Amino acid sequence: MLGEERMYVNALRNFLRFPKIVEAVTESPSFLPEGIAAQDIETASLLGPFFRLSPMQQEVASNYFSAPKTRDRGFIANAQDAIRLTLRTYQLDLFQIANTIIRAGAVPRERLLNWFALCVNKNHKKRAMRVDHKIVSSDGFMVNVTNTLDQLCDPFMDASFGKIERIDVDYLRRSPRVDITEETKINMDQKGSDEFYAIKADGTSNFISELFFLTVAAHHYGTEAAQTRMGNLQKETKHLEKNLVGFEAERHKYAADPRYLTRFEAELAKMKRMIDDNWSTIHATNGVLLDDLNQARSMQFMRYVIVWLLRLASGRELPKSKLELPLPAQQSEVFKALPEYFLEDIVDNFKFITQNIPHILTPQQREEIVQICITFLRNSEYVKNPGVKHGLVSILFYGIQPFGHYSRGVLGDILIGSPFAQKYLLRALMKFYIEAESTGSHTQFYDKFNIRYEIFQVIKCIWANTLNRENLRKEASVDTDFFVRFVNMIINDVTFCLDESFSRFVKIHDISKEIADWPVLASMDEAETERRKEREELLEENKRSAKSYMGLARESMETTILFTSTLPEAFTMPEIVQRLADMLDYNLDSLVGSKRKNLRVDNPAEYGFNPKQLLSDFMSVYINLSERETFITAIARDGRSYKPENFTEAPRLAAGLKSPEDLAAFASLASKIAVVAADDAQEEDDLGEIPEEFLDPLMAELMSDPVILPTSKNVIDRSTIKSYLLSDSKDPFNRQELKIEDVIDAVEMKAKIDAWKVERREAVRREKEGAMDVSEG
Repeated sequence: MLGEERMYVNALRNFLRFPKIVEAVTESPSFLPEGIAAQDIETASLLGPFFRLSPMQQEVASNYFSAPKTRDRGFIANAQDAIRLTLRTYQLDLFQIANTIIRAGAVPRERLLNWFALCVNKNHKKRAMRVDHKIVSSDGFMVNVTNTLDQLCDPFMDASFGKIERIDVDYLRRSPRVDITEETKINMDQKGSDEFYAIKADGTSNFISELFFLTVAAHHYGTEAAQTRMGNLQKETKHLEKNLVGFEAERHKYAADPRYLTRFEAELAKMKRMIDDNWSTIHATNGVLLDDLNQARSMQFMRYVIVWLLRLASGRELPKSKLELPLPAQQSEVFKALPEYFLEDIVDNFKFITQNIPHILTPQQREEIVQICITFLRNSEYVKNPGVKHGLVSILFYGIQPFGHYSRGVLGDILIGSPFAQKYLLRALMKFYIEAESTGSHTQFYDKFNIRYEIFQVIKCIWANTLNRENLRKEASVDTDFFVRFVNMIINDVTFCLDESFSRFVKIHDISKEIADWPVLASMDEAETERRKEREELLEENKRSAKSYMGLARESMETTILFTSTLPEAFTMPEIVQRLADMLDYNLDSLVGSKRKNLRVDNPAEYGFNPKQLLSDFMSVYINLSERETFITAIARDGRSYKPENFTEAPRLAAGLKSPEDLAAFASLASKIAVVAADDAQEEDDLGEIPEEFLDPLMAELMSDPVILPTSKNVIDRSTIKSYLLSDSKDPFNRQELKIEDVIDAVEMKAKIDAWKVERREAVRREKEGAMDVSEG
C-alpha cells in the first residue's frame, strides 16, 4: 500500500493472461495448502499476500496517520480520502485477478471458489465473543476478500431481481463449500438443524448460488467483523487513555530514584505508543469502512439478501407480488435452518450505514430495509435471537435521526408515508415492546429499556400521520387483550422509572450534603480520603442512574399522552384502569403533595428533570381520560394516594403550561371524582362489614364479577385475575399455568353477592325511613 506492491501485482496479472498458466497456478500446492491455519492463509497461500495488503495494517496506518493525537479533523479526513482512492484502485486489481481466474475455465474457477471458502471457513473465530487476533486472518485481508466477492456478484444483481430465482434454496443441503455446521440458526436448534441437513438435496449447485452464499459468509467474517472490532478498539483505547492519566499522576512516586524513573518513563512511552497505534488503526479502518462506493456496492448485495429472505419466509414471488403480513403460521424449514448471520449481517450492515453514512441509501434500499424490519418485528416468532430483533428496531431508530436536509432522517418519510408501514409498523413496534420485557440475556433488565427508548422515538416520528392512529384504533377493537398487555407494560415502566429516579434524587441530595460537610481534602487522612472517594463514586453512579431512568420515564409519559388521546378505551379497561389510576395518583402526590420537597436536587436539568413539565404531562393523561366513567371511579377508589387537595394544587403549580380549556377540563374531572368518592363512601357505610367470602382474596375488596380458577378452585374477581395474568401466567394460589379463557363464571357466588347487596340496601332504606318517621312524630 506504500507503492512497492505495484510491480508484483502487475506481474501476476500478466502471468494470468494465459489460461495454461492460470491452470498451473491454481493446481499449485501453494494455491490451496492443506491443513493451513487461518492466520497463515494471507502469508502461506499463493493469493494470500496480495489480499493481505491493506491500509488497515499497522505499518500502513501509522504511515498515513503518524502522531494521530496531534492531527486535526481536516488532516484525518484528507488522509482517509487518500486511503480510499488507493484502496479502490488496488481492490479493482484484486477483482480483475479473481475474475481472470474464473473465466479461465471450470477447473480454475472451482479452485478459486475453494480458496474463498477456505478464507471464510477457517475464520469462524473472528466472530467469537473474545477474539484472539493471533489465530485468525487480519481484518484488512478479509475486507479485501469480501470486496472481491461483492464485485464478482455484480453481474447477477440487476435492479429487477431477474436472476434471484437462480439462488438455490437447497444449496446448503448439497455438500456446500460454506461450512455452517456450528453456526447458530435463525429459528432452529442444533438437533433440528443436524436432522434437516442430514437429508441431502439432489442435483448440483450453480455458480450464482456458490457466489451468493460465499459472499454472505464473507460479509459476516469480513466487513461486519471489522466493524465490530473497530467499535471494541475505540472502547479499549478510551480505557487506555483513562489509565494513562492515572499512571502519569504517579510520576512523583518515582522522581527521587533515577532507576525507577527510567522504568516508569519506558512504560509510559509504551502506553502512549500503543494508544497512537490504536488511533492510527481506528482512523485507517474508518477510512476503509466509510467508503461510499464500496458500501454502496455492499448495499446492493444486501438488497438481494433481503428480498431473497422475504421470498423464502413469505412464500411469495417477490418483488413481483405484494408482501402481506402476517407471514404464514407454518414457517419454511429452509428459512428456519439458515445461519443466523443472514439476518445478523443485514442488521449490522444497515445499522452501520444509518449511523455513519445514511446518504448512500437509495430510495429502493430504504423501502426494502423498512419492509424487512417491519416483517420480522411483526412476525417476531420467526427469529430466535432477541438481539437481532433489537437490531431491526435500531435500524429504524437511527434511520429517523435528522441528517442534512432530512429532518426525519433517511427513513422517517418512508415510515410515515409508506402504505406497508402505515398498515403494519405500529403493531410491530408494540409487539416487540411487549416481548422486550424478557430477552433471555443476562443484561435483559437494561436491554428492555434501551429497546423501549428506541421504540418510543420511532412511534413519535410516525404519529404525525393520522392513518397510523386510525389503523391503531381498528386493531385495538379487534385484539383488545394485546393492547391491554401493551398498556400494562407502559404503566409498569412509568411506575418503575419514576420510583427509581425519585429515590435516586433523595440519595443524591443526602450524599451531596454529606460530602459538602466534610473537611477540605488536604486535611483528611488516607482512610477518610478513601471514604470520600467511595462516596463521590456512589454519587456519580446515582446521578447517571437518575438521568437514565428519568429519560425513559419522560419517553414513557409522552407515549402515554399520545395513546390516551387516541385510544382512551384501551387505558380504561377493567383489568388495567385501577393500576393506571393508582400510578397517576401516587406520582401526582409526589409532585404536588407534601412529599415534593424530597425531590429537590441541585441543577435538576442535569438529569432531564423538569418537575413542572412532568406535572403537566400527568395532567394531560388525566384530561385525556376525563370522560371515561371507569377512570373516574378508579381514581375515587384509590384509597392510598387520591387526595382532593392535590387536584387543587396541581393547576396552581402548572400555571402557564396548560391552556384555560385544559385547566377547566381538569377542574371538571376533580369535581366528578369528588362526587363518585362521596357516593362510594356512602355506599361503603350502607353496606357495612362485608362477609369475608365476598371479598376478593388478593385485593380485599367486594367482588363484582367473581370467577372460579379451574385448578385451585379459588374464587376471585375477573378484573383482578385478568390484571394479575398480565404479569404472571400462573394461578396465584397453586402456581399452575392459567389462561383467562379457562376461568369459570362463579354464578352462585355472583347471585349471593347481588342478593346480599340488595338486602343491605333495603335494610338501610328501612332504617332511614324509620328515622324519618321518628323525626316527624
